[in-house]
Amino acid sequence: MTSEWQNPLRDPRDKRLPRIAGPSGLTIFGVTGDLSRKKLMPAIYDLANRGLLPPGFALTGFARRDWADQDFGQVVYDAVKENARTPFHQTVWDRLAEGIRFVPGSFDDDASFDQLASTIKQLDAERGTGGNHAFYLSVPPSAFPTVLKQLSRSGLTEPTDESWRRVVIEKPFGHDLDSAKELNRIVNDVFPEESVFRIDHYLGKETVQNILALRFANQLFEPLWNAHYVDHVQITMAEDIGLGGRAGYYDGIGAARDVIQNHLLQLMALTAMEEPVSFSPDDLRAEKIKVLSATKPVGPFDETTARGQYTGGWQGGSLVPGLHEEGGFASDSITETYAAMTLEVESRRWAGVPFYLRSGKRLGRRVTEIAVVFKRAPHLPFDSTMTEELGQNALVIRVQPDEGVTMRFGSKVPGTSMEVRDVTMDFGYGHSFTESSPEAYERLILDVLLGEPSLFPVNQEVELSWEILDPVLKHWESSGKPEPYKAGTWGPSSADEMLARTGRVWRRP
Repeated sequence: MTSEWQNPLRDPRDKRLPRIAGPSGLTIFGVTGDLSRKKLMPAIYDLANRGLLPPGFALTGFARRDWADQDFGQVVYDAVKENARTPFHQTVWDRLAEGIRFVPGSFDDDASFDQLASTIKQLDAERGTGGNHAFYLSVPPSAFPTVLKQLSRSGLTEPTDESWRRVVIEKPFGHDLDSAKELNRIVNDVFPEESVFRIDHYLGKETVQNILALRFANQLFEPLWNAHYVDHVQITMAEDIGLGGRAGYYDGIGAARDVIQNHLLQLMALTAMEEPVSFSPDDLRAEKIKVLSATKPVGPFDETTARGQYTGGWQGGSLVPGLHEEGGFASDSITETYAAMTLEVESRRWAGVPFYLRSGKRLGRRVTEIAVVFKRAPHLPFDSTMTEELGQNALVIRVQPDEGVTMRFGSKVPGTSMEVRDVTMDFGYGHSFTESSPEAYERLILDVLLGEPSLFPVNQEVELSWEILDPVLKHWESSGKPEPYKAGTWGPSSADEMLARTGRVWRRP
């Protein structure tokens, strides 16, 4: 491997200039899918618009469609016009469009991959990409082995001393521990681990990275971030949409595999980890792995977990159908659309502090947040009537959609009597900074091209996450079925009972 290209005109101490990707290209498999149209192609345009891609950047699409390059160019153009975050500039588009190519074919067709190999070679010559190429597998996991074998067969996975080859894999990473290990083995047969980027778009969100800044750059929080002061932690990812049209993907997977195994356990690891020696990828991952290694699900699972399926109801002023009325789901499907569980981290810092993780579809509103709820003050010199409206102090990190941080604490109500009530202090990204946060996929695609792996989980993190989740999934498979909950509510009653047993309640985001 060659050392990374350095810009001779740049002073490394200058923080104003972003890092720009060196000569490189990207091939997207499954380029006709929703993810590609709504997220990947707009993110590539936004990066080009911000001047973060090399002038000769090359984008190749691979899919079954029988298109020519200009037809594919039109598809990318339409996706960009509709979904790009930054303003559309024709000059930026024209420069990007020069490097766009399309290769039609199916994943098991040798000739198509030979054509892809010659297209990439041609782009190396025409666009000056230097043999540096990333392959984005926006395809169902069942297609991974076929695509990887074809890439290997056609010689596309071999870097040279002067160039790199990388692969990007979308979740889900397997459906249990055994399948995740098998998937990791298949991927590592073709690409070494340092060339594999398992993409979790949550980790690209500005607020998720802000967890690290909030904790470790501020003396205000870190001394309180432990079992002496924290009562419990709630991590919520709620969606207000249902599953119409996504049955093929979702049935048999469910909320726990889809969201808790990757997104929420990663958020938990960042919330609970010890301070890393530095923010280098290796040091960050080492601390996350320590947390995941110490994390266990709390039993008995009948009392410490909950799962549900949404039924029809009112949401946002309109009547929406239940899961079984939507096409594609069998009437006896036991795929959960809501999952909640109790975890604990067996470390000195977090001994006895429960972490409650929950995720669901068709809930009250779309929101992702981490709430660190503190213990009540040990001695209150107030009588109960003075503090009857006082809750527990909380620090809430809002990941989406309204990115920011809220602190909840008690304050005296104006007047002659001593009455204390909860108030909040709020920081929002939108009104504190003049620049808008980049889309997660912008940051992640740029990191892939730069070879910057901090925000991507490695083999060990994926396997540890399944080790945490597997016992709960096995218990669910062997007992009962999900409890129904009405669309527009906050999940099944068993989820409320799960917290009520310990005298706690779910936060209303």
